[in-house]
Amino acid sequence: MKVPEGQTVTGSFYLSVLERLWKRIRHVWSEYSAPGSWFLLHDNAPVHRAVAVQEFLVRKQVCVLNHPHYFLDLSPCDYFLFPTLKLPLKGRLFEDVQDIQGAVTSSLRAIPQEDVQRSFQSLLDRATLSMQKGCTLNKIRIVLKSFVPVLFCNLSLII
Repeated sequence: MKVPEGQTVTGSFYLSVLERLWKRIRHVWSEYSAPGSWFLLHDNAPVHRAVAVQEFLVRKQVCVLNHPHYFLDLSPCDYFLFPTLKLPLKGRLFEDVQDIQGAVTSSLRAIPQEDVQRSFQSLLDRATLSMQKGCTLNKIRIVLKSFVPVLFCNLSLII
C-alpha cells in the first residue's frame, strides 16, 4: 500500500495495512490462513504498539515476534533488504517517482530467494546472540521457517 503524500503513518493507517495484508494472505496463501501458521516481526515503532493494532492482532490470532529493544541489527530490512536494494540504484538519476518505483520493483524482483533465506539464517544467528529468557533456539527456528513466506507476501503487497 502506498502511503499517500502528506499522510502520516498512524496506528489507524497501519491497521488498514494489516487488514489488507490479512486478507491477502487468506486469499493468496490459504495454507497460512490458520491461526499460528505464520508470524509477523514487529519492531518497536509506536504504530506497531497502537491499541487498535494490538487488538486486531489478538483478534486474528496473529503470532507476533516482538523485536527486542536496542537490537537494530535484528531487522532483516536493515541488514539485508535495504542495502541489497540500494546497490543497483546507487548513482542513478530518476526522472520522476514512477521511475524510482519501477527501479525499486525491478530490484526487489531480482533478489534471489536463496539470498532471502540466508538473511533469515542471519536473523537466527543474530537472535541467538541476543536471546532473552524463555526463548529457545528451536522456537526461533520454527518461527523463521514460517516467516520467510510472510516476507514475500509483504514484498508482493509493495510490488
